[in-house]
Amino acid sequence: MSALLEVKDLQVAYGSILAVKDVSLTVNEGEIVTLIGSNGAGKSTTLRTISGLLKPKGGSITFQGQRIDGKEGHEIVAMGLCQSPEGRRIFPRMSVRENLDLGAFLRNDKEAIEADREKVLELFPRLRERYEQKGGTMSGGEQQMLAVARAMMGAPKLLLLDEPSMGLAPVLVDMIFETIVKIRQQGITILLIEQNAAAALDVADRAYVLESGRIKMSGNASDLAKDDAVTKAYLGG
Repeated sequence: MSALLEVKDLQVAYGSILAVKDVSLTVNEGEIVTLIGSNGAGKSTTLRTISGLLKPKGGSITFQGQRIDGKEGHEIVAMGLCQSPEGRRIFPRMSVRENLDLGAFLRNDKEAIEADREKVLELFPRLRERYEQKGGTMSGGEQQMLAVARAMMGAPKLLLLDEPSMGLAPVLVDMIFETIVKIRQQGITILLIEQNAAAALDVADRAYVLESGRIKMSGNASDLAKDDAVTKAYLGG
């Protein structure tokens, strides 16, 4: 398997505080890789730096063999690295249709955009029902579906999902994780950040455990799910 994303010795600081300390991770083509850890461990900071929203203090980020740590966010999206952000961040006054259009704003391959739109509406039938409804009037679960669908409209080679199950009812959490598996079946590689460690380890191939800005453990997701230290810290065991 070839590495789609390689992060080496990444350091990210907020002022004088180092939030991410020498983090290294790899995502290979076709994988679901998850980054788990408690609140404030540096998970979202790592993801935001990969997608160009934050600038690293040190280290390198390579996507498809090309350094991206100096690039702007929109340049990174254009390369096929799209993020569904924590807290959904949909445009509340715009309809589902308009939110999806914005997801594809860097593209001009009209037929492929329409094909992708059809794909995401098949993946999330609820969005088809709400197609002309304003995003802000939808439930939390529907907004989360829209955030993921909007990211997919950018034609990602790598999809970054930041806390997709946050604040959702258990039945919707199951649905979101089932959908993550389906997205991978469409040939999209996924880097998943998630506080619900049990659900994340269940769908992922490999996992990294982040603690206070450092990678504490990594390995096959199924092995980590059985690990005593992981069970105690993150799986309520």
